[in-house]
Amino acid sequence: MSLMAPAAERKLTGLVAATFTPLTTQGEINLKEIGRYIDYLTEKQGVNNIFVNGTTGESMSFSVAERKILAEEWCQKAKGKMDQVIVHVGCMNLKDSQELAGHAAQIGADGIAVIAPSFFKPSTAEPLKMFLHEVALAAPTLPFYYYHIPAVTGVNVLASDVLEGIEELIPSFSGVKFSGVDLMDLGQCVSYSQPRWSVLYGVDEQLLAALALGAHGAVGSTYNYMGCHVNELISAFDKGDIVQARRIQFKMQELLSYAQKRGFDVGVNKQLMIELSGLNLGPPRLPVMPCPHEQCLCIAQKYHSIFPEC
Repeated sequence: MSLMAPAAERKLTGLVAATFTPLTTQGEINLKEIGRYIDYLTEKQGVNNIFVNGTTGESMSFSVAERKILAEEWCQKAKGKMDQVIVHVGCMNLKDSQELAGHAAQIGADGIAVIAPSFFKPSTAEPLKMFLHEVALAAPTLPFYYYHIPAVTGVNVLASDVLEGIEELIPSFSGVKFSGVDLMDLGQCVSYSQPRWSVLYGVDEQLLAALALGAHGAVGSTYNYMGCHVNELISAFDKGDIVQARRIQFKMQELLSYAQKRGFDVGVNKQLMIELSGLNLGPPRLPVMPCPHEQCLCIAQKYHSIFPEC
């Protein structure tokens, strides 16, 4: 985390890695690996922002106490090395979300993100905005991001409807992590976006389309091990070299299509990260199942056949 300017004055752009949660072989949180993980991202992948305790990090499989310990360790180890650490604090209930939001403010997080609750689902934008507002009150000075991922939550409320007027309800509102495939909804979010907001796209295999619509950056799991290549995609796009940007995007799609045909979930993705990075991240936590080594190995070999070393 940078000491140069308050987070509220630093617009979040570029790549943000949605981190995996390191566990021991017994399934307990493994704080010792977080420092190595951060060094790997900055030195090997050129990724200087992280989104912790999200979907990739299996946050809903951890207790509030565990999530606090993890968030604090990520923030502490990232200090002076990372630009921004965004802590996801969304839970199935308001009180736990508020508790995690207040804690994130205490430990020096650069921002918080909140997913829609998905057991009792808000059916329209209004109750969802009320929920987000109440969480934001627990950390009113922290930049606040709405985490939109309808395929996981089953909350099929347009993100653009959530954003409409939200700056009046949540003065600290700073943007949206848009992990959906509705590009018209994404475009409307970009169109409505205020100057200091960040619209961050979360479907890695469609990033180039999001950049063309004006997304300011991206949050994704594959940037843990493909960050160096995706930085090249963004650089090519910024220079107007659409052919090169498209070439890299197609390579990403080739890998992810190959992986999806072989079953690509959080457990497989985590094992792939272990294979490619050498980090000791351990297994996922139930109900996510660990990935058979042979299944992951063939995806790792496909990766090496497509991408050069960073």
